[in-house]
Amino acid sequence: MNNLAKYLKKLRGDLSIRQLAKGTGISNAYLSQMESGEKESPHPEILKKLAQYYKLPMLEFLKQAGYLTDNEAVETPMEEKIEQAFLRVISDPAFKFGTRLKNKYDLDGKRFIVEMYEKLTKKKILD
Repeated sequence: MNNLAKYLKKLRGDLSIRQLAKGTGISNAYLSQMESGEKESPHPEILKKLAQYYKLPMLEFLKQAGYLTDNEAVETPMEEKIEQAFLRVISDPAFKFGTRLKNKYDLDGKRFIVEMYEKLTKKKILD
């Protein structure tokens, strides 16, 4: 079993494959193949869906799938920086304004929310 397979099994825990498939939009069969090690290096878009579902950095999934090594100095893409900053904003218990999100936001909407958070709190979280 490869690193990615072990990592995915650990992340899924008690969650069923069907629940994960529904939450990510990835088929049950494909998820099962990834966890069994049959799909060693899935497409980065698949990894991105998993990273978003688990709210974890995409880089960790890329490392586990063998696309990157721990020693590689990789600049985090702006899209991922915005995603991470957005998750930080909506998880800040002291920041209640505008965080009752009912819709999914595109990248521009998330960036706007992060920038408003930075202005209101005077905290710089997006480099």
